Amino acid sequence: MADRDYILFEERQKDRGIDLEVVKAKLKALNVETPSWGYAHQGTRFKVFQPAGVPRDTYEKFEDAAQVHRFTGVCPKVAVHIPWDKVDDYGKLKRHAADLGIGIGAVNPNLFQDEEYMLGSVCHSDPRIRRKATDHLLECVEIARTVGSKDLSLWIADGTNYPGQADIRKRKRWMYECLQEMYNALDPDMRMLIEYKFYEPAFYHTDLADWGMSFNLANRLGPQAEVLVDTGHHPQGTNIEHIVAYLLDERKLGGFHFNSRKYGDDDLIVGSVNPYELFLIFYQILDAAADADAGVRRNAAGIAYMIDQSHNIEPKIPAMIRSVMNVQTNYAKALLIDLDEVRRAQEAQDVLAAEHAVRQAFEMDVTPLLQVVREEMGIPADPMQAYLQSGYADRIRARGQGGGGS
Repeated sequence: MADRDYILFEERQKDRGIDLEVVKAKLKALNVETPSWGYAHQGTRFKVFQPAGVPRDTYEKFEDAAQVHRFTGVCPKVAVHIPWDKVDDYGKLKRHAADLGIGIGAVNPNLFQDEEYMLGSVCHSDPRIRRKATDHLLECVEIARTVGSKDLSLWIADGTNYPGQADIRKRKRWMYECLQEMYNALDPDMRMLIEYKFYEPAFYHTDLADWGMSFNLANRLGPQAEVLVDTGHHPQGTNIEHIVAYLLDERKLGGFHFNSRKYGDDDLIVGSVNPYELFLIFYQILDAAADADAGVRRNAAGIAYMIDQSHNIEPKIPAMIRSVMNVQTNYAKALLIDLDEVRRAQEAQDVLAAEHAVRQAFEMDVTPLLQVVREEMGIPADPMQAYLQSGYADRIRARGQGGGGS
């Protein structure tokens, strides 16, 4: 049935002038980094549940991540969070990952959990606390160097809850001083990916609240600093694909933390609430990849795709597989947009034709395409069913309840 469906799908795309071999090659080249903390024991501020089989240490997180790569074929790296994933021997962790057929991806410093960071880290008024935070950033650069990671993803939770609590302008300057020291420590082939979030845990002001602040900071720091867009870190109604297009045109889009949201930073499975938004993000990226400007094309080609989610009630590995499959689905749909058709409609100022040229790709069922791509990659046509039937979930229940935390 799948073969027949694919033949019909192929014929339709041929009639539209879409080269499916090019589409398939791009789908096979897609890499999505999964986060170690997405496999870990997590909860909300209201309740921490105790599922069985959760990893007890970083090594077991990598074992679970290897299962996601095994069944999807597109998740060869795992992001780490320090000190959640701190180990005595990073060379050993790197070898463990390699033995599992995966590698270590972005290194994420943690500037929000120490007791001393209650009133800030790199923005703290006490220079001793800022020094501690900066030393941790430098430690993460050294870890990245040891494991061969090229990306350091930076999210700063600093902010205030009340007007007058702190000097906002001074905090801005202190943050820049600390990050400049980190930036100067980077190897020439490393990148600093600067994330942002408009609220939570700070509820009056956040020191790095939106993409504009991250963009300005990245520009001040230099070419090795770029903006990291988390799809859940915006006010309601924000046009994220507009931000993506702007950053691409400025050659400053470093990567994504993919998740989904309904209200705030919900950290839900990517594409589960608003898949059209995810599709439109990929549309802007693919449009930039075809731009006449070589700098824009390079930026589009260098984007780091990462997942950042908190699976509180879902089984961790199936939730991650579903996330990856949703990314693949919407990327595949975006690859079916006839960009020439869109441009012709734009030039003719035909509003409805331009919108239709984009939307018709989103409405296509790409299941036959993805099944063929996966079979050609030597992985199961249905990654979720293959994982559920593998017995791995039953085997890891022997770890017991609760895991080792984040």
